[in-house]
Amino acid sequence: MASTPRRTSVPVLALAAGTVLALAGCSAIGGGDPSPAASGGGGGTVTLVTHDSFGLSDGLLESFEEESGLTVEVVQPGDAGALVNQLVLTKDAPLGDLVFGVDNTFASRAIDEGVVEPYTSSAPAAEDAAQYAVDGSDALTAVDFGDVCLNVDHAWFTEHGVAEPASLDDLTKPEYRDLLVVPSAVTSSPGLAFLLATVGAKGEDGWQDYWTALVANGLKVSEGWSDAYYTDFSGGGGDGPRPVVLSYASSPPFTVPDGADEPTTGALLGTCFRQVEYAGVLANAENPEGAQQLLDFLLSDEVQADIPGSMYMYPVSTAVDLPEEWARWAPLADAPFEVAPADVDAHREEWLAAWSEIVAG
Repeated sequence: MASTPRRTSVPVLALAAGTVLALAGCSAIGGGDPSPAASGGGGGTVTLVTHDSFGLSDGLLESFEEESGLTVEVVQPGDAGALVNQLVLTKDAPLGDLVFGVDNTFASRAIDEGVVEPYTSSAPAAEDAAQYAVDGSDALTAVDFGDVCLNVDHAWFTEHGVAEPASLDDLTKPEYRDLLVVPSAVTSSPGLAFLLATVGAKGEDGWQDYWTALVANGLKVSEGWSDAYYTDFSGGGGDGPRPVVLSYASSPPFTVPDGADEPTTGALLGTCFRQVEYAGVLANAENPEGAQQLLDFLLSDEVQADIPGSMYMYPVSTAVDLPEEWARWAPLADAPFEVAPADVDAHREEWLAAWSEIVAG
């Protein structure tokens, strides 16, 4: 079976001071001793602060370094929530020059806290990225996006003679008792995205009742996406007992067995929340010009075309061709559930506290 994308899960709310200190162990890409940060964009080091799931195909960053004269250094403190928390704590002496991986569940906070500064890219995909701008701000630029959705194991439902669920409400019905596993909304960014999907679907007055019904119907909550998908999910390669899991609309193409023509799993496109990932030049960066060059590079045709295979997300660019298997087996939701970024920022901690109380029983 093909490998499934790994979307890292780490604590979103808690931030230990020691985590920031641990960032000294960042990785350098390009070899050689880092030069002093260049103030004029003509060389030196540019530091990218990003999440643990960031990665591009071999040679892409090296090509950027060769063309720009910059050395790229990568700092990866964790998931999107931990990322923004640390950027806020260190904004007077930032961890780097450019951030990538702030998603739309934390974008408003990053902007309101002033950790990113305005920049308008002229790169090829900048016009496409503009449709995802947060509240008209140009401090964050969209780079990729994807749908967080429930996934089902086709084989399990066929073997057990049970119809596959098709909606959020189906998962509260008796025939689907003990079948669903999701990562925690507190410790996983996909988990938080799914919580927001239910807020968007049920409204502020109804989402808590929905989660209460899920818990009563045997919901399992794991700490992170990897545990849910690889351990508890029956279709994730680990022979888990639960045939419905929270993952991505882009997960099914990675479950096509060798020699087969169809994936063994599918995404329920009526359960999705659209996750957008942004890049931004950090305020007080030592090398803002280098950060701008690196952001432009993330919007280049080369990187945009690489994103599906390297980070398992959709590129914002409409000029690049998606892998054939994505067109067949990883369609986006026609109408994903939405919650305005400003509402997420205003109510995130309140919603997470209420969610925790419900699932803890």
